[in-house]
Amino acid sequence: MKYSNKTILRFYQLLGKLFYAAAAVDKLVRKEELEALRKSVKAEWLNFDETFDEFETDSAYQIEIVFDWLNDKHPDPGKAIHCLQIFKEKYPELFTERVKAMIMKTASAISSSFAAKNKSELIFLSRLERALEEKETHKTLVLK
Repeated sequence: MKYSNKTILRFYQLLGKLFYAAAAVDKLVRKEELEALRKSVKAEWLNFDETFDEFETDSAYQIEIVFDWLNDKHPDPGKAIHCLQIFKEKYPELFTERVKAMIMKTASAISSSFAAKNKSELIFLSRLERALEEKETHKTLVLK
């Protein structure tokens, strides 16, 4: 299925939020984590598709832009996986096995870029993997 540039931009913005959460889950974003993100964007995400933003810049750079913006604002990273679940429900075809593997590869590279993965990062990666593999919907259950 072909998606609009707007949808792809939102997808990359979501990835920026997810990857920020992977770095910030332990309350500190280190220089090595930012470098791992930039390396992954160049190696993996710039070659993923051919979409561009309104400034004719590759849309994949939205990952870095959102990451940097969030790193300046220091929001709670705990909501990123819920945002992923909502977006994935709306656009499930975007989450191919290749995309899910790329997301996990990038998040893991960020988490392990400084020393080893700590407990909070391992928990985040586990929750992310589970959210990517989920088949069930998250619609609200209405009881009579």
